[in-house]
Amino acid sequence: MELKIYKDKQEVAIAFSKYLADFIGESKTVHIALLGGSTPKIVFDELATSFKDEIDWEKVHFYWGDERCVPPTDDESNYKMTVVHLLSKIDIPQRNIHRVKGEEDPEKEAKSYASLLEKKLPMVEGVPQFDLVILGMGDDGHTASIFPHEIHLWNSDANCEVALHPRIRSTKGNHNRKGY
Repeated sequence: MELKIYKDKQEVAIAFSKYLADFIGESKTVHIALLGGSTPKIVFDELATSFKDEIDWEKVHFYWGDERCVPPTDDESNYKMTVVHLLSKIDIPQRNIHRVKGEEDPEKEAKSYASLLEKKLPMVEGVPQFDLVILGMGDDGHTASIFPHEIHLWNSDANCEVALHPRIRSTKGNHNRKGY
């Protein structure tokens, strides 16, 4: 394993974008799980600016590893953030964008998205496999909408789970989904 240390987020974005362009260039089809947060915005901006025409976006399929239970037009939507910072700026077929429908019933959508993953992704030992998962980490240590109070979700047999943000007590409409 190789550890790389960069001076700031912009340097990370440039290095990762170069890595991703090479990775996609060497692959027939690439299935990528995206996440929200501040670092992906910078990476998406770099990809849309410097690699827009260097990557064959026809080969790329995007999925979401987490999404808030909001409509795709809501400012809290990770999908909307991705549209604004990347998807609206590149030439990717709409059929290659596989969003979580945050506006739907969370439990039903988790099952529906799990089914989509099983149909679209290569399976390894009965589990859908991404080629690349882009993860970040929140200040509180959460990743992929798995917060410390729900760490048991990492051991779930389900391909998608509904997770509750620790600051939100309602179980309807304001929790995050994670997929893996």
